[in-house]
Parts: sequence; structure tokens; C-alpha cells
Amino acid sequence: MFYIIGLGLCDENDITLRGLQAIKGSTRVYLEAYTSILMVNKERLEAFYEKPLILADRDMVETDSDTILANADKEDVCLLVVGDPFGATTHTDIILRARGLGIPTRVIHNASIMNAVGACGLQLYNFGQTVSLVFFTETWKPDSFYDRVKENVDLGLHTLVLLDIKVKEQSEENLARGRKIYEPPRYMSIRQAVYQLIEIETLRQTGPWPPTRLGSSRLKGWGGHEHERIVCGTLAELADHPESAFGEPLHSLVIVEYAQEYAINKDSWRSTAQKAYGCALE
Repeated sequence: MFYIIGLGLCDENDITLRGLQAIKGSTRVYLEAYTSILMVNKERLEAFYEKPLILADRDMVETDSDTILANADKEDVCLLVVGDPFGATTHTDIILRARGLGIPTRVIHNASIMNAVGACGLQLYNFGQTVSLVFFTETWKPDSFYDRVKENVDLGLHTLVLLDIKVKEQSEENLARGRKIYEPPRYMSIRQAVYQLIEIETLRQTGPWPPTRLGSSRLKGWGGHEHERIVCGTLAELADHPESAFGEPLHSLVIVEYAQEYAINKDSWRSTAQKAYGCALE
């Protein structure tokens, strides 16, 4: 049996009982380590699961999945992923590969940012399309997300923006030369995300996020974690807010309609909500 198991959002305690039982009964346990990260290290997970973990990077999961799936038709093998297994297309792909090889599969779900975002106080029913925001380079500034956000804004829906992470990534030069030299891990901050949004708005100028647009940011290791933080303000306020106020990564950004409780400046938040959104607050 090939198991793909969600680990939740915070630490080793978020594993479900069903997931833990599958781990303990498996011959090999792989930890996918590039689409997202937990707030604890591999050794802490191994101590809790009482199993050694094999790190599975992008190359292994996407181009060498046969290694992970080897003998999974005869013994139990697990792939552990942060959040929920179907939060990334990579995990759907390996399930399809396993089924194509005649290997029985089982998915064990867990909490995901897609539902934990509701802790901001916003109804999940009122969210539109989720978008991803990648690190810009001097020569590559993809803006396809802009149209999706504009569609959400035009419909009066919130937008969850997932911020880029770079784990075991090669520079363009090392990639071109075929050198297996990797850059240090990088995690997009809220301020960098806002700067990039404003940069694209300056180029496109069709209005999804002027500097007065309301935004909310959160530490992604949520789900009741003690270090969970929610910070709200206009995009201009978030861009100027101290980096330390957002806490350690990972983070996500929500382009929202109204959420005063966590606002940096409650007066400007109320004023923007009333004037720009037409909210009746009394």
C-alpha cells in the first residue's frame, strides 16, 4: 500500500491517529520537503513517529518517483506532506503514477491552509480563487495571478495569496551548467509580497489593489499554534509595518473585505471599509 499522509500545519502533534498508525506500520517513510515546511525539524518528527524519515526533494518526487514507489505493491510505504495531501498538484501526480503501476493507494487528510484561513474571521464561502505569488527576478515577473485576483475583487470575494518558498533551488547559472549547487532556503515575507503586488498594479493599473486595499497576513503555522499571528491593514500599512511584527515564516496574505479586530490602524481600517467598500459598520 502507498500512503500519502497530511501532517497538518504546525508540528509533530498535528498528525492524525490514522496517519500515525500508517507511519508506524510502514517499511519506508518519506518526508516531502519542498512544497511547504513544518515549524519543527526532521529529528523531532522522527522521535515522535519512532521511525527514520527519508527526505524527498523536488527531483525525487517529480522525476524519480519510482524510487518512492518501489515495492509498494508488496509493503507499506508512506509519503508525508505538510498540510493536506491534495494541496499541491505534485501529490496528485504521484498518486496517479502509483495507480498506473497497479499499486493500491490511500490518502489520509489533515488540516490545510485552505480551511485554516477561516481563523482570520472570514467565511470560507466568501473566498474566490486562491493564487500563488512567486519571487520575482530581474528578468521574470509573472503576473497571471493578477487577473484571478481582479476577478475575485470584482465579485466581492476574498483572495488567499500563497507566498513562495525556495528550498534546495539552483541559481540560473548553476542550473544552466548542470551543477548541483543549491541556494540557501528563502521564504517570501509579507512586505516583499505587498511590494510585488503594488509593482504589478503600477504596470497594469486596472485597480484590484490600490495602496488603500485591505489586506490581512498570517503566520502559516496556524491551527491554534502559540506563535500564530494575524495582522491586518491596508497594503500601504502592511508594506511599512516592521518585519518582526509578522513573526517567523511561513506566511500567507489575504486580500480581504473587512476584518477590523486585527487592524494595525483601526481608524483607517474603518474609514477604508466605509468609503471604499460601502460597509455599514454601525
